[in-house]
Amino acid sequence: MNTFQIGIDSGDVVLFSDFEEGGEMWRGSGPRDRVKKIRFSAEYQDAPSVTVGLSLWDLDSDTNVRVELVAENITVTGFDLVFRTWGDTRIARARASWQAIGSLPHQDDWQLY
Repeated sequence: MNTFQIGIDSGDVVLFSDFEEGGEMWRGSGPRDRVKKIRFSAEYQDAPSVTVGLSLWDLDSDTNVRVELVAENITVTGFDLVFRTWGDTRIARARASWQAIGSLPHQDDWQLY
């Protein structure tokens, strides 16, 4: 039996703010990334479906915009929020939002073996 209890979790996280101190996203070039470990507020029964999006990006207007934002290594307890850029792209700061939707365990759930 399964109670089909669905959980929804979400958040908004600052990925970096590199322009003030001349960090690599602002001054660097070539492949660069930042990874934020996200932990869900509750453990899911199975790995949930995760969507991510940019909620803020502050870019240099003189370079090309190259950005990839993905959820990787999704487990029942969390995931890696990964921001990537490359080439001459200069990014001053970025913030990302995320949402996870999936089945939650319930004390009334049981399985036949």
